[in-house]
Amino acid sequence: MASESSSADAAASGGVVTRFAPSPTGFLHIGGARTALFNWLYARHHGGRTLLRIEDTDRKRSTQEAIDAIIEGLDWLGLDYDAPPLFQSDRAERHAEVAWQLLNAGHAYKCFATPEELEAMREEQRANKKPLRYDGRWRDRDPAEAPEGAPFTIRLRTPNEGETTIHDRVQGAVTVKNEEIDDYIILRADGTPTYMLAVVVDDHDMGVTHVIRGDDHLNNAFRQLPIIRAMNQIEGNWPDPVYAHIPLIHGSDGAKLSKRHGALGVEAYRDEFGILPEALFNYLLRLGWGHGDREEITRAEAVELFDLDGVGKSPSRFDMKKLENLNGHYLREADDMRLAALVAARIGEEADVTLLARAMPELKVRAKNLNDLVEGSAFLFAKRPIALTDKAAQILEGEARNILRTICERLRGENDWTSETLEATTKALAEELGLGLGKLAQPMRAALTGTTTSPGIFDVLVLLGRDEALARLDAQAA
Repeated sequence: MASESSSADAAASGGVVTRFAPSPTGFLHIGGARTALFNWLYARHHGGRTLLRIEDTDRKRSTQEAIDAIIEGLDWLGLDYDAPPLFQSDRAERHAEVAWQLLNAGHAYKCFATPEELEAMREEQRANKKPLRYDGRWRDRDPAEAPEGAPFTIRLRTPNEGETTIHDRVQGAVTVKNEEIDDYIILRADGTPTYMLAVVVDDHDMGVTHVIRGDDHLNNAFRQLPIIRAMNQIEGNWPDPVYAHIPLIHGSDGAKLSKRHGALGVEAYRDEFGILPEALFNYLLRLGWGHGDREEITRAEAVELFDLDGVGKSPSRFDMKKLENLNGHYLREADDMRLAALVAARIGEEADVTLLARAMPELKVRAKNLNDLVEGSAFLFAKRPIALTDKAAQILEGEARNILRTICERLRGENDWTSETLEATTKALAEELGLGLGKLAQPMRAALTGTTTSPGIFDVLVLLGRDEALARLDAQAA
């Protein structure tokens, strides 16, 4: 995946290249998933390429489990990439090469300050209530002044006068005084690259033209641009990328998103909450981007409509209820056999996929997630004697059991076991008894399902089948 073509080549040919670059120190959380989605959509909308980079340089915290979860989560959302993932840890030699290029060209310098000296510098800054930043003590010193063989880091020689303006596609023009950016380390004393250097080199080598990421990275852009511009002076063909820094997602109460708001891994929405991928795709799309008042937008429509002009500057608010309502829409639109397979996987071996598929048109009407479908279909696989909820047991007290016995006698003589015929027979019986249909339907529902809520009672009779339905009614009528 590590193409050495630059973003200039891609831009010259009119090609957009975006990237998603997660750190595998945890699962794919909801904010990262939205960033991945926006990068994917922007590239697809413009007929470009979108790439995946795993920033696994933190070897202590990066895990294979997290890498697998990130890739699986992206795949579940339907976000495909135009090359195999690039692993940042494989490119340390290339990162160091650029650091030495910067050093040899005078855009960086060796810093021999010891950890003790740097800590003393910071203590003095704290005492004087000054910003904590490197004071440039080795910026203009001759390296020969350092003890022979002394360890050193390589620091970038950042501009210390004037200001830098980024024309961000979301935030607009943002200006920072160059004196606020200190000469930061790009290569550690042990020869390993820092995050700031690695990101810039990888983006260049991957041909990234548009850096779309959370606005918590906006400050990083001002630290990364000096590397890009210095390398452009050295080699040429290192253009500034187009930046688009997306506002973060907040909780429904406006506070920073946390686990209590829903800041969980994508797999939790799939496994714990029973959300469909197309629903989460649609919901994440609408978190911070809009197209009029439209809420439900298909994948194809999203590719057609998405552009950065529609991304707002204000943080969006995550609302689990809205996600579930949207998920309910997609459940009703989903193929019944597909839903049956998903629900069967949650129920276990006793599940009958064919029966679930037959029941799905009724079950999915009110469901908001797969868990609702599991709960709603439980009566199909319940074993006699059916366990009753407290409310169902109350319905079957007193005269209800006599009514059930009468219903059993009438239904036992019915050979055309269809919902239409069963409804007509039950309505006729209700009229004979001088009762409303509900007086018959309620005890039937309690006896057949053990609950007070279910699909239409005549659909329940058909789904259970004649023998099982009559056996359940008989058991509660006794």
